[in-house]
Amino acid sequence: MAAINTNEVIANSKFNRFHWSLLLWSFLIIAFDGYDLVVYGTVVPVLIENWNLTSVEAGAMGSYGLFGMMFGAVFFGTLADRIGRKKVVVMTVILFSLFTVLCGFANSPTEFSTYRFLAGLGLGGIMPNIIALLTDYSPKSMRSMMVSIVLCGYSVGGILAPLLGIYLMPQFGWESIFWIAGLPLLALPWMYKQLPETASHLIRTGNKKELFRILRKVSPETEFNENDEVLELEKSDSKVPLAGLFKEKRGLSTVMFWIAFFSCLLMVYGLNTWLPKLMMDAGYALNSSLGFLIALQGGAIVGTLIIARLCDKYGAKKLLVPMYASGAVVLTLLGFGGNIVVIYVLVAIAGAATIGAQNIVQAYVSQYYPAYIRSTALGTASSIGRIGGMLGPVLGGFLLSISLPIQMNFIAFAIPGLIAAIALGLVPDKESHARQKEVKIQTSQTSETTI
Repeated sequence: MAAINTNEVIANSKFNRFHWSLLLWSFLIIAFDGYDLVVYGTVVPVLIENWNLTSVEAGAMGSYGLFGMMFGAVFFGTLADRIGRKKVVVMTVILFSLFTVLCGFANSPTEFSTYRFLAGLGLGGIMPNIIALLTDYSPKSMRSMMVSIVLCGYSVGGILAPLLGIYLMPQFGWESIFWIAGLPLLALPWMYKQLPETASHLIRTGNKKELFRILRKVSPETEFNENDEVLELEKSDSKVPLAGLFKEKRGLSTVMFWIAFFSCLLMVYGLNTWLPKLMMDAGYALNSSLGFLIALQGGAIVGTLIIARLCDKYGAKKLLVPMYASGAVVLTLLGFGGNIVVIYVLVAIAGAATIGAQNIVQAYVSQYYPAYIRSTALGTASSIGRIGGMLGPVLGGFLLSISLPIQMNFIAFAIPGLIAAIALGLVPDKESHARQKEVKIQTSQTSETTI
């Protein structure tokens, strides 16, 4: 009989077919998550015209989905740490797919907003749990990279929304691009069969048979016997997962992560909703403005992959702080216009420094907290972030309604980037927590020995 340390088995595993399967399913789910989020920004100019909406009304409609995401993130994040991530992933996919499809059948702003709120519950819950599940099973040497690759799915979905909008809306109407969101519902049986349950949940529920079945896929070269003892290295001493975010001197880190998420999502959702409209007001046609949205998401993909690789080597914090700061600078420069090629480049850099940074900070948070509160940490940070996300479309709509110079609109979205950079700069290194905990344990052991 041997003692099995699941953390070490997973951390030391080599990337194989199991990881490919997990990566693929996670990427597809997040791609539709991104599609469902960005699709509103694609249709908002058409909805303003068809339903005679003001900019403030259109901004408010965009915020209903984010309002649902705020509740969904914290509820489903905490729920997953209690009942398992796999069940919650399936529940949230059903929610956001079904109600996004129904948006395409809405006949009024009220009906549309209701469906966006209900879809938002699922959208808010899916990303924290997918990221946590990836972190649970990724080899240690490429955790940031795996999470970041999957989060690029968000940008792929964000690119598909305006692309399909360009080709489908003129022929089939704005409703047609919402119907595409129903495709994940067809894949649910295969998704449920192939997605693994997290190891910490299987240990906690005593499901050793399923745990070993998954571990054999994670690390085929390791032998497991049903009589082996499984070590549970980390467990909560509280029935309330949220309390663990403030224990062991994690309080400052938790609050700073919340501020960073709030600030960054204000930028991300403000830009996703209003970039086409801002560019139209600056004199560009609708198709060109949708092209800027594609450049924003394309920049996010390239930036995420490049920076993620560097994060695995040098650490996330060292790269995230300058990324947020550079995003603020680039957004400010966008307001002054210029050559169209330069504008496209600036938009792409803005995508890397806003959406890309948000992708990487989620990978950072998922590794910062222990497994038993990982979904809770991501869910609560995302929930706080959604408040900023809700304010982004409303802020953009308000600024457009008072007819400020175009430069002021971009500067308003740049300021949160500086706030996010400062907040992340104040997060203590995870290693310092580990050293403090080790010193505390050694001190305690020394005291017991003395007694």
